[in-house]
Amino acid sequence: MTQQAFPVAGVWPRLAAAVYDGFLMFAVLFVASLLPALLLNAKQLGNSPATDSVVHELNAPLQGWAYSAYLLVLIVAFYGWFWRKSGQTLGMQAWRLKLESTSGEQVTWQQVMIRLPVAALAFFLFGAGYWWAWLDKQGRSWQDIASSSRVVQLPKHKK
Repeated sequence: MTQQAFPVAGVWPRLAAAVYDGFLMFAVLFVASLLPALLLNAKQLGNSPATDSVVHELNAPLQGWAYSAYLLVLIVAFYGWFWRKSGQTLGMQAWRLKLESTSGEQVTWQQVMIRLPVAALAFFLFGAGYWWAWLDKQGRSWQDIASSSRVVQLPKHKK
C-alpha cells in the first residue's frame, strides 16, 4: 500500500480502540496472574474450617521485579503479535484502524519496541501524546513520530 492509501486516524477512534484493548489486556493479565497464583498456592486451596470457605487465603506468589517483567513480556507479546501479524489489535479491528510504518509496510519489532513505551508515556501524561495529533500537521501522535509509524483509518466494508 502506498502512504496515501488511507487517511490518518483521528484521536477519538485511537482512544476508543485503546480503551477496548485495555479491557482485553486486563482480562489477559488477570488470567496470566491467576494461573500461577493458583498453581503456586495449591496447598492453600482446601476447605478452611475456620472461615468455612474454599479459598481462605491466596498469597500473591509473583511479586517484585520478576512479576513485573512477566507482565511486561505479556504486554509486549500481545501488542507485538497483533501489530506484526495484521497491524491491528482487536480494538483496532473494531474501530477499523491499522498500524503501519510510514512507508505503508508492516511495522518491525524495533518499531513495536519503540512504540510501546512512548505510547504508555503519551497515555499516562493525561493523553498529551495523543492530543499532540491535533497539533501535528500530519496528524501523528508521539508514538507515531518516535516509531516512524502511523495509524490509518480503514474504510467501511460495503454490504
